[in-house]
Amino acid sequence: MDRTAQLIARPAEYTAVYDPTTAAGSVHLRAIEVLDGNWTGTSTVPSRGLYPHQWSWDSAFIAIGLRHVSPRRAQTELETLLDAQWGDGRIPHIVFNPSVPLDAYFPSPDFWRSSTAGRAAGAPRTVQTSGIVQPPVHALAAWLVHRADPGLSRARGFLARVYPRLAAWHRYLLHRRDLGGGGLVSVVHPWEQGMDNAPSWDAPLARIAPAPARSFRRADLAHGAPEDRPTDLDYGRYVRLATDYRDGEYTDGRASFAVEDPAFNALLIASEHALARIAEELGATGTARRARAQRLTAALVDRLWDPAEGLFLCRDLHGDGLIRERGVSGLVPLLLPGLSREVVSGLVRALRGPHFQVGSATRLVPSHDLLGEAFDPHRYWRGPAWFNTSWLVERGLRLHGEGAYADALREAVLDVADTSNFAEYVDPYTGEACGATGFSWTAALTLDLLHDTHGTHHVPHGTAIARDDSSFKGGDRG
Repeated sequence: MDRTAQLIARPAEYTAVYDPTTAAGSVHLRAIEVLDGNWTGTSTVPSRGLYPHQWSWDSAFIAIGLRHVSPRRAQTELETLLDAQWGDGRIPHIVFNPSVPLDAYFPSPDFWRSSTAGRAAGAPRTVQTSGIVQPPVHALAAWLVHRADPGLSRARGFLARVYPRLAAWHRYLLHRRDLGGGGLVSVVHPWEQGMDNAPSWDAPLARIAPAPARSFRRADLAHGAPEDRPTDLDYGRYVRLATDYRDGEYTDGRASFAVEDPAFNALLIASEHALARIAEELGATGTARRARAQRLTAALVDRLWDPAEGLFLCRDLHGDGLIRERGVSGLVPLLLPGLSREVVSGLVRALRGPHFQVGSATRLVPSHDLLGEAFDPHRYWRGPAWFNTSWLVERGLRLHGEGAYADALREAVLDVADTSNFAEYVDPYTGEACGATGFSWTAALTLDLLHDTHGTHHVPHGTAIARDDSSFKGGDRG
């Protein structure tokens, strides 16, 4: 039996509410083949060529999809990432594979120097990582993975092992990264938010002197068209920020770049709700975590909501307050319970209005304002549509009773994932593939939507439909 067959195999007694076809050539089987091909034995790379290591929020989204076909492997995906957690609680945005040549990706382990520069912050000695973070989707992913097969999860002690690490991760963010003093978490590098070259970063980055071009070599340009990637000037500023953070031994509170981002904080809030559910599953109380999630939601609305725009905006802590750029990050808080009807209605109007045009001119959710001067349908996070953000918005629409809009977006995501060969990102108008193909989170979230015919994964911190008692036995993002 080959590895893909092992991954999709079901025990004889298995039954499911819905089991998508695994016929040769089906989108379901091809999505599984993508994840199989990108599996390293302990984790899943985003893509073999462009991103040959383990990325933090990628692994969370990958686990959410993997849970439908192999809950055991989904657990392993998260456990491998958490094994690289730092002593101060941070989960690094890259965990490096030592078998990959140093020149295959930049910045490489010898740039970050985690085991030396990060020693005071408790960087692990046995594995090399980056020193920055990515959005905290992990507790939400862990809860959904548990729900895919509670029996397996309990037998392995999965939640009991990951809960303390996830709690430490949230503690780090809430205690070390509230740089504005208003209760929200700040990112100190554009790579941390995950939307690397979004126009929201242009003004804060303009204050940063770029590193000399001769001081680094961009490996990403060997795998993608330069016109689809961040510019050399952007990269010089990314390198300068990362160098300064490293040379300061990854100490927080000194950053020349500090931005409160709505998507990053919304994902933290969603994961706080998930941690409450995990605590209750382990026999503790989730009351304090739910209260914290409610306080964070109130802070999010107070500090980042712009009622005139009907959108959440980023706040530049070293600049002039809210950054007047409309981006998909401002729509992601739609996934949160507890928003007022006024806020929800504003977000839905913005999503379908002239700046994003979802359901009319665009197929998926653009990453940036279609009418903005910086909009580019092919350049990374300056306009293209990404599958993870469309998935998050689809969740939010369904949560808030916008079922028809959610259904339409779900069908569009599935169709474009199929026709683009699971692209990294796409032209929001045409669905034309950009970046890498065979991209892991695109395949994983396709599986999640295929296994969701009744919207049950949208119940807050959800309930999986399918389960599998077998385990798999297979071997720029900053």
